[in-house]
Parts: sequence; C-alpha cells; structure tokens
Amino acid sequence: MIRIALTGSIGMGKSTVAKMFEQCGVPVFDADAVVRELQSPGGGLVDKIGELFPGCVRCGTLDRDCLAQIVLSDRAKLAELEAIVHPAVREAREAFVAAHRDSPALVFEIPLLFETGGDTEFDKVVVVSAPANIQRARVLARQGMTEAKLASILERQTPDEEKRKRADLVVDTGTDLSTTERQVREILACLGVAERD
Repeated sequence: MIRIALTGSIGMGKSTVAKMFEQCGVPVFDADAVVRELQSPGGGLVDKIGELFPGCVRCGTLDRDCLAQIVLSDRAKLAELEAIVHPAVREAREAFVAAHRDSPALVFEIPLLFETGGDTEFDKVVVVSAPANIQRARVLARQGMTEAKLASILERQTPDEEKRKRADLVVDTGTDLSTTERQVREILACLGVAERD
C-alpha cells in the first residue's frame, strides 16, 4: 500500500484534487472533515474544547468563530487545542487505514502536514499549488474571510515555495480542471497505481 499525503496552503485546491483521486478509485482521508465531525454537536471533542475554552461551547454547540478568535491570536492557546485535536485525528486515521487495508494506495488530505512534522509518515507527499494571486482571490471569496484573517492563517502555514521544494510531486491548480485531472492521473500512473471505478 502506498500512503500518499496531500497537502497545500489555504485556497490551493486540496479538496478539488482529493475528489479527483477519489474519482480514480483511491480512498481519501480528509483530516479537516474529521475535525469538523469531532467538533460538531455530539462530537467527541466538544466537551473537552468547552473545558479548555470557556464560552466557546453553548448548549453543546461549538462557536467556531469564538474559538478561531482565541487561537489565531495566541500560539499557546492554539497549541492547547492541537494537543487534543491531533491525537483524535490520528486515531481516526488509523481506523481509516484498517478499513482500507486491501487498497493499493490511500490519500491523506492533511492541510498542516509540514507544520506538524507529519510528512515523514508517508511514502509520497503531493503538494497542491497555484499562483499567489489565484490563491488570494479564492480565499477572499469565502464567506466571512477578511484580509486580516487570511494574513493570520498564512503566517502559520509553511510558505508555498518551501512546500513545493519539499514535495515529491506537485499538482498545479492554477489551470483548468481537465489539466489538473490529467496531473492526478499521471501521478497515479507514475506510482504504479491502477485507477479503479
């Protein structure tokens, strides 16, 4: 089994590329989706987050904006949050691997792969990238996104140029979708992974 990490900075098109891998028959583990599930009402981390960050959980529901305001401005608070989130995500990832143990390849969509030092756990690292002006336009088009919020997020992320240097393979999403799809298929062919329906 080839374990492929898929990463890239905000707005680079990771989710789009992950769907392309899925369409080729490769199971995809989405770390962000797992976090959202763990933080949704009834999720396994809601109570723990409420204890650590009083006022961010009301009636069993996490106020994501409240939490973001706290952790984006305080690195120590962010580290506290990560200390409870990362082990839970790792557990979910291990369950995903066990469920797909017969698959020739697995893709793990992990936004903060380099930032958390997780790149060494995978056979190949694929970085999704696009020109900075395209990235910026995509992110600022998101609801609730501001220049200040984007700047804060980018400050915590490894620069795109460095990610590209550290990657085994790079997918350029600054082009049309069919070209990006072709790059994904070429990666699978290069790794000797046959596409499945």
